[in-house]
Amino acid sequence: MYAAYFGLKENPFKLSPQPGYLFLSEQHRDALNYLVYGIKEKKGFVLISGGIGTGKTTVCRTLLSRLDSSVETALIFNTAVSDAELLEAVVREFGIDMSSPASSRKAYVDALNHFLLGNFAAGKNAVLLIDEAQNLSHGVLEQIRMLSNLETEREKLLQIVLIGQPELKETLALPALRQLNERITVRYDLKPLGTADVAAYIRHRLGVAGGPGRISFTRGACRLISDYSEGIPRRINALGDRALLIAYTRNQSRVDRRIIRLAAKDIGREYFQKTTGLGRRIWQRLTT
Repeated sequence: MYAAYFGLKENPFKLSPQPGYLFLSEQHRDALNYLVYGIKEKKGFVLISGGIGTGKTTVCRTLLSRLDSSVETALIFNTAVSDAELLEAVVREFGIDMSSPASSRKAYVDALNHFLLGNFAAGKNAVLLIDEAQNLSHGVLEQIRMLSNLETEREKLLQIVLIGQPELKETLALPALRQLNERITVRYDLKPLGTADVAAYIRHRLGVAGGPGRISFTRGACRLISDYSEGIPRRINALGDRALLIAYTRNQSRVDRRIIRLAAKDIGREYFQKTTGLGRRIWQRLTT
C-alpha cells in the first residue's frame, strides 16, 4: 500500500523468504559457502542451525536458486511425517516415476537408488534439503541416516542438508542418534545480526525494493530496531513494515526512534514477549 508513495517498487519488509532479498552478512555468506562446499565435495551431510527468524530458510532458497542443472534437488518442508511418508515425499520431489504405488519402504529406497545411480552415471549430483528438521522424529532421522548409505565405492550418491532450530542439535546429540550425528561433518550455526549489520540490512532491503526512494531510517531508529528485534531478521522485517505504514499514515518520509516505538506498540506486547533479552526489557520500559 505504501510502496508507491515512498517511490519503492514493492514492500521491502515482507516476512516470506525471498532469495532476492537475502542480505549476505558475513555469517550468512559463510552459511551459504558451507552449503556449497558440502554439496560440491560430496560430504554426505550438512547441518545449518539457527533460531527462529535468523534466515535459515532464505539461505536454503538462495542455495536452490544458485545450483545449476548438474544438481538434482528435492526440498522437504513438511516434516511432521512418518519414515514411509518421508520416503514417498523424497521420491516425489525428485520426480521419480514409479509404475505402481510402492508396497513397502524398500520399494521406495530401491526406486531412489536406481534414480541416484543413473544420476551419478550422467555426471550429476543429488541433494535432499530438509527444512524445519527439528520436527523430525527419531525414527525418521534414522531413516535419513540409512539414505546416506546409498553410495558407490568412491562417494555418496545423495547429499543431505538438514536445516533446523537449535533443538535439532540437542536431538542429534542423544545417544540413540549418535551414528547420524557423527556423520555430519559440515555444520554452521546462524546467529542474530549485530547492530551495524541491522542498519546495513535495512539499507539493503530498501535498495532491492527500488529505494531508498523518499524514505530514510535515522541512525537512532536503526539502533532501536536492533534492540527490539535482538538482531533477528524476521523481527526486523515486522518492525520495518509497521514503521513504514505509520510513516505513510503520518505523511512522513523519515523514520525516527519515535516511529519505531509506535511500531513496537502497534505490533503488541505478545510479540515482544517472545524475545528473551534486551528487546523484552525495552518493551517493558516502553509500557511502564
